[in-house]
Amino acid sequence: MTTRYAKIIMSLALAAFAFMVTFNNISDYASNFAFVSHVLSMDTTFPDNAAMYRAISTPALWHAAYWLIILGEGLTCVLLALGAGALWRARRADATRFARAKKGVIAGATLGFLVWFFGFMVVGGEWFLMWQSKIWNGQEAAFRFYMALLGVLIFVNQADNEPA
Repeated sequence: MTTRYAKIIMSLALAAFAFMVTFNNISDYASNFAFVSHVLSMDTTFPDNAAMYRAISTPALWHAAYWLIILGEGLTCVLLALGAGALWRARRADATRFARAKKGVIAGATLGFLVWFFGFMVVGGEWFLMWQSKIWNGQEAAFRFYMALLGVLIFVNQADNEPA
């Protein structure tokens, strides 16, 4: 049962993290919007780099991209919380039923991985060359986020024994 409780607690901790990120992005919209607008406009990348054709300078598209990020973070929170709830309800069930209850956590961790790895590393980091910015580079933070998600995803996916 200890392993099952650990999976539930870790899933709840990830849900709380995704909640706080979503809350912060909404409650401090301007600060975090500045990050998105600078990354997408590529205004702090190396001068005269050959990839500037990728830059987006339309504020409406910055807002759309930012709301897509917030939506992904919020859905990550909801899926992880619902998944943790399903694990809680199945904590005393047989191993097969507990394994079926992992779907929400798996979906939430996968979506979170897509937000922070694909969104911040692939799109932000490589397409918009965020790595070139000394000020607006969120790759280290994104790495911490998606590695935590990946670690819990691997742990939750481990097979479970029958409850004691």
